[in-house]
Amino acid sequence: MTALDRVSIELDKGSFTAIMGPSGSGKSTFLHLAAGLDRPTSGSVFLGATELSKLKDGALSGIRRERIGFVFQAYNLIPSLTVEQNIGLPLKLAGRRPNWAWQRQVIAAVGLTDRVTHRPSELSGGQQQRVAIARALITRPDAIFADEPTGALDTRTARQVLQLLRDVVDRTGQTVLLVTHDPMAASFADRVVFLADGRLAGSLDEPSAEAIAERMTHLGEW
Repeated sequence: MTALDRVSIELDKGSFTAIMGPSGSGKSTFLHLAAGLDRPTSGSVFLGATELSKLKDGALSGIRRERIGFVFQAYNLIPSLTVEQNIGLPLKLAGRRPNWAWQRQVIAAVGLTDRVTHRPSELSGGQQQRVAIARALITRPDAIFADEPTGALDTRTARQVLQLLRDVVDRTGQTVLLVTHDPMAASFADRVVFLADGRLAGSLDEPSAEAIAERMTHLGEW
């Protein structure tokens, strides 16, 4: 069975792209390949000028640690660490000294300046996801990959988190790839790319949630 078939996409630096499609369309596979979590059986995956699909495991791990940020539905925070320690963890794992001015800027950008000494259990779900976004930003990655990051949040909190991702793109020039099943979430993106049965099924630029939902209906969703 072919998970993705002749899918070729180029994501501009500083863009916010959403990937949507019915269940089993290949969304998660696409994200895992693009982020270097899986290797394609054929074809190539590039992060800038670096071909991820040709790298050995050690080099690929280094790329994921240094140049890629991840945000998932499960926040994946370390319960025993404070907000500040969770955010700085990627730098520690990479053996890099913190840039405290940048770290303070990131913490302020996600609205957690007054929560830096708190632990995850003392935060709401939305605040925990903000920590996860700050952690993804701390290494100044080439791209951030977000897999259903608002799936566990209520509508109001989800909008706040999505607006934060939108602001990250607009203010810092970050590149974000979002996989979602939610038209409202996808409407925060510059461009929505649709997959169906492992193939490209069109795209929409700066669409409304209503336009996205209509297109999804034609793809067999809902």
